[in-house]
Amino acid sequence: MFNGKVAVVTGSTSGIGLGIATALARQGADIMLNGFGDAAEIERIRSSLETEFGIRVAHDGADLSRGDAVRDMIANAVAKMGRIDILVNNAGIQHTASIEEFPVAKWDAILALNLSAVFHSTAAALPYMKQQGSGRIINIASVHGLVGSVNKSAYVAAKHGVVGFTKVTALENAGTGITANAICPGWVRTALVEQQITALAEKDGTDQESAARALLAEKQPSLHFVTPEQLGEMVVFLASDAAAQITGTALPVDGGWTAR
Repeated sequence: MFNGKVAVVTGSTSGIGLGIATALARQGADIMLNGFGDAAEIERIRSSLETEFGIRVAHDGADLSRGDAVRDMIANAVAKMGRIDILVNNAGIQHTASIEEFPVAKWDAILALNLSAVFHSTAAALPYMKQQGSGRIINIASVHGLVGSVNKSAYVAAKHGVVGFTKVTALENAGTGITANAICPGWVRTALVEQQITALAEKDGTDQESAARALLAEKQPSLHFVTPEQLGEMVVFLASDAAAQITGTALPVDGGWTAR
């Protein structure tokens, strides 16, 4: 499906991002991975994707909290791979605290990585996509881009920003062959969510699995976690020709969370 196309996926050395990169690789896209981690493990992931799917895979460890590094990553991807067809902005961080107790440094870091990096990567990728006359920009927002939750002011603000920015990107590029959409997952059992499950287990004096069920029961009616594989397949669809007229949307994948 995507033979000859190049995808850049941020935060793709683990979790949701790796699930997305794998799904795109399975469809023949060459992949630029991005993320921190153990160098040997990242190389294992890179080489295994390359071998399993017969594609080109590179890695850029850009610090996405720095706008210049984000823009350099896009330029490097084009220099190494020849083009950019699919941009998936996935990387994100989280911190929980009440507004009055929220550390300013944490606020700044979350906004920089979760929102500003989306702006910088999009701004850097658009000229290449316009030159090609085609492109797909897919932003992994969150259900928190559609609703709020207590103690998550920075994350909610950033993800609402991503949803709004996605709409502007879609409008500015309507009719060019470039689409922009946001995916808004509910609970996915990533390392970030696992930390929240642990905190809930400690607070309630329960075990990890009981806390996980309680977390789901509070907001996600399906009582099942969304999986990275499901999100990967959603990205594949939005990057496909079938989604050529889907742009400016924010698609919940949340087990019914926002249906309440």
